[in-house]
Amino acid sequence: MTTIHNLGFPRIGAQRELKKALESYWRKEIDRDELFNVGRELRQRHWQLQAEAGVRWMPVGDFSYYDQVLDLSVLLGVVPARFQDDSHFDIDTYFRMARGRAPTGEPVAACEMTKWFDTNYHYTVPEFVAGQRFTLSSNKLFDEVEEAISLGYKAKPVLLGPLSYLWLGKVKGESFDKLDMIEDLLLAYSEILTRLKAQGVAWLKLDEPILALDLPVEWQQAFGSVYTRLQVSGLNKLLATYFGALRDNLKLACTLPVEGLHIDAVRAADEIDTVLSWLPSYKVLSVGILDGRNIWRADLDAVLDTLRPIQVRIGERLWIAPSCSLLHVPVDLKQEEKLGVDIRRWLAYAVQKLAELGTLKTALDHGEDDCAEVLMAARLANEAQRSSSRIHKPAIKQACADISPAMTQRQHDFKTRRHQQQARLNLPLFPTTTIGSFPQTAEIRQTRRKFKAGQLSDCEYQALMENEIKLVIERQEEIGLDVLVHGEPERNDMVEYFGELLDGFAFSQYGWVQSYGSRCVKPPIIFGDVSRPKPMTVAWSRYAQSCTKRLMKGMLTGPVTILNWSFVRDDQPRPETCRQLALALRDEVCDLEKAGIKIIQIDEAALREGLPLRKGDWQHYLDWAVNAFRITATGVADETQIHTHMCYSEFNDIIAAIAAMDADVITIETSRSDMELLEAFEDFDYPNDIGPGVYDIHSPNVPTVDSIVDLLNKALEHIPAQRLWVNPDCGLKTRVWLEVERALVNLVKAAVQLRNEHAQEKAV
Repeated sequence: MTTIHNLGFPRIGAQRELKKALESYWRKEIDRDELFNVGRELRQRHWQLQAEAGVRWMPVGDFSYYDQVLDLSVLLGVVPARFQDDSHFDIDTYFRMARGRAPTGEPVAACEMTKWFDTNYHYTVPEFVAGQRFTLSSNKLFDEVEEAISLGYKAKPVLLGPLSYLWLGKVKGESFDKLDMIEDLLLAYSEILTRLKAQGVAWLKLDEPILALDLPVEWQQAFGSVYTRLQVSGLNKLLATYFGALRDNLKLACTLPVEGLHIDAVRAADEIDTVLSWLPSYKVLSVGILDGRNIWRADLDAVLDTLRPIQVRIGERLWIAPSCSLLHVPVDLKQEEKLGVDIRRWLAYAVQKLAELGTLKTALDHGEDDCAEVLMAARLANEAQRSSSRIHKPAIKQACADISPAMTQRQHDFKTRRHQQQARLNLPLFPTTTIGSFPQTAEIRQTRRKFKAGQLSDCEYQALMENEIKLVIERQEEIGLDVLVHGEPERNDMVEYFGELLDGFAFSQYGWVQSYGSRCVKPPIIFGDVSRPKPMTVAWSRYAQSCTKRLMKGMLTGPVTILNWSFVRDDQPRPETCRQLALALRDEVCDLEKAGIKIIQIDEAALREGLPLRKGDWQHYLDWAVNAFRITATGVADETQIHTHMCYSEFNDIIAAIAAMDADVITIETSRSDMELLEAFEDFDYPNDIGPGVYDIHSPNVPTVDSIVDLLNKALEHIPAQRLWVNPDCGLKTRVWLEVERALVNLVKAAVQLRNEHAQEKAV
């Protein structure tokens, strides 16, 4: 019989219960027991949903109060010295590691965050120091295993594998080879496995997603020795890879001394036969056959055509699962009442994907007659999607075909443009600005909800939003910022807002996924060809500029970020969809310029996120992604200054591509990494202006003037003062005004201090 299992379930809850509980706890509105009760209720509800779908081996340990990698660091005792004191490690220490602050204890610099491979999920980066020791310091995993077993489930603990954990961490202080820590780390992992076996665990899933990367030879070689030694009699290990093809690591993955292998058969379908050839006859093969990262209903007939030959070949050793953890999709489509009936038929959230697995199991084990009605419904839905007139727009496809090379070039090079822009804008040294959004207060959110519910007229809504914009501008003027923003009170999300105003998008009510901690996003659904019916931001920007004599930035989200932060149609290549977005946004950029906006920011926060995992595939992606940005940005005159923004990614290895975007100013996240990202400028002469973030907006801590000056002085080691901007890491919508005003006052003071110190240097 075919076995259904799951790699992980969304942890936030169908109604974002975890988000609400976390934020209530941080505000001291509930206590720890109440927070833990919410966690317990979510775990048990999610286990029940999976059990009802036929999941045999229940994932345990995929639930987290913030991040699963941080959970493992705590389990292994990898707690940086700045978080250690005489008190016992507890949940508040955990939250200080995650976000720099908790209901108890003193504020401290949070651990670095970065993207989880090529997803929009952020993990907390482990920090390793010379002499690092690993000591089991948390019972969370073992307690949850006991909880699941007590409820009658066959617990399959989920644990990031030792080599992926080391790979994802960073060395702090004295440099050393991370592989030198493997001996001590293996002792800790062996203790974990021994304890799990003693609890009655029969199967353990060890995730080693780095097997989908280009690995140095020494890391490839380490896999054999690590897994040969990581043995506990009677405990079966399922090695899980995902997010890409194994390629040169395929033979290695198949032959490691484990009892099963999970592969991503969505992103690497062409490797299935090769895996079957190399996989020993005693091993389970878990085929990740349903897309764990997108929400489209599966073509069950095509999936069955893939699975049947595998079942014939390996029989009961066939397990089926989503391609990766379902962390990356929403919980349950049944809640969606406002999506059009046609589009709703085309979708599958986490619960529906597990139901699809159940249908596949029935068809494989008992024949299609036992699930004929469900299979027919899937066929009809897929055919309706393929033939829908809402999807295909010939005029849009022709516009993309007509894109010329001239549409990707500014009129002159940056040096020429910069002289014109400086003459027009008259910016000081170390110009100060923010990334775009300001705090989204309860009043702002309530106003938007009332407007959407029809409780406010267009005129009433516009008046309220304009009042918010005016207040934000007044506060920025009082603080002393040089380049202002309108604060984006009208925007629910930097991608969702634009998707709501573009054709080809649909929106869910409950399609929430976790980005990090309590931060949840509701990605738009790109189901058809994309176009812009009318201007989207021009009226707001024009009004904002009328409220001040200072420079006002127009704020847009770029085509690559909209693409990467949406659930994207899978019936045409992603580059084609991105070009459609670029053309729509190009019109918006040109209209902003016509409205008198002299600085336009086109955020590409997710450019690095979409980078393929294998370096050999990078250039193709970077070519079309950079080209899409340039299509968006190059329709304006030289004197109009184009900004872009990127956050929480490693940029050093794609710095040439970032330069090729040819934005006049780029702002990037650097505060949590202590300006580490600027190391790229040691070997690459970046030609344009840059604003390395000096205020970590993902933490409630307020930076001091001295700390900002220190970061800027580090930046000055790589960037001339004439080309250095001063700004936060990212938008400020998640913060509160008390923090923001204090932080920005300090930011301006730091910029003024540096202007005085560099007063003799010319601004051009």
